[in-house]
Amino acid sequence: MKKLLYIPAILLLAACSKPTGKEAKKAELDKLKTQQAELSSKIAKLQAEVGSTDSVKSTDVAEMEVKQSPFTNYINLQGKIDAKDNVQAYPQAQAVITAINVKVGDHVSKGETLVQLDNSVLKQNIAQAETQASLKKTLFDRQKNLWDQKIGTEVQYLQAQADYQSAVKQVASLKEQSATYRIVSPISGTVDQMDLKLGQAASPAATFIRIVNTDYLKVKADVPESYSSNIKQGDKVKVVVPDANDSLMAKVTFAGKVIDPSSRSFPIEIQLPGRKTLRPNMTVVLKIADYSKANAIVVPINAIQKSENGDYVFINVNNIAKKKVVTEGASYGGLVEVKTGLNVGDKLITDGSTEVEDGDKVKVLQTGN
Repeated sequence: MKKLLYIPAILLLAACSKPTGKEAKKAELDKLKTQQAELSSKIAKLQAEVGSTDSVKSTDVAEMEVKQSPFTNYINLQGKIDAKDNVQAYPQAQAVITAINVKVGDHVSKGETLVQLDNSVLKQNIAQAETQASLKKTLFDRQKNLWDQKIGTEVQYLQAQADYQSAVKQVASLKEQSATYRIVSPISGTVDQMDLKLGQAASPAATFIRIVNTDYLKVKADVPESYSSNIKQGDKVKVVVPDANDSLMAKVTFAGKVIDPSSRSFPIEIQLPGRKTLRPNMTVVLKIADYSKANAIVVPINAIQKSENGDYVFINVNNIAKKKVVTEGASYGGLVEVKTGLNVGDKLITDGSTEVEDGDKVKVLQTGN
């Protein structure tokens, strides 16, 4: 009977000591967290021992070894080829064209008559004046002989002399006037433009023939004011002629000292050697060196990235991307000089540099020079 009384008491005590409700759930949660921490520790240990391709990825990149090389920065300007001697020959009188002595492409000499205008009336006047001058000379010679023999008066001698000199001047004046009835080449060169016909009425400032001396060509260009301290006479310049698929090296033969107030520029000229591929009015590109360094660290400009804190690049150190802050210098042709931040021998990440962060693992697919 006493044993039966003890059993309900034991059951009542056990019921009072067992956790219920929130306390049970909290205990279970603590147990699971402990198990989770133990599992995470084991996973991390195993990953360190065997590695995990799921959590550590390599970025494919291309790299180049940083070296020193010559670097030159150029100023690019547009210019135009012009002939040193490029002139237009005009008549000085108005008359009908009676003879054309040249055609386009002919080489002419300085002083050569290119076109003759109608001067028939002047020719008749010249013939009459020459006849009068001949008569006046005969009379003067006779009068001089008499005067030498002390025959006649001094007034008669002086009058005959004056008449003869006047007749000679009249002939010279008419011949000079006749010379204006033609078009004469002012230089030696090639006839480049002419559109004249026999019987056409020619007039000053309206009828002309263009003569060009292509043996002496030059480039003319305007340089912005901002480059006034960078370009001077004697500087080397590369002249590129795109239409002729040609290029050559020359020197600046003239650099203006005065800035044009309207264009804020100054003129330069570059004398060119004679070449069959070059023609007046061709467009050219001038590349003038304004900075040069024999041993510069030069890298592709697309390898440099920008940020608020400055420019930077990534280099490969044992297949790990390392960020390095750099200072840029001049840039030209897709290359830029790096003044600080890189050393000779560094493995600069070029392609793929925008895909990595500092400390990322990288895999080199291509190596450049």
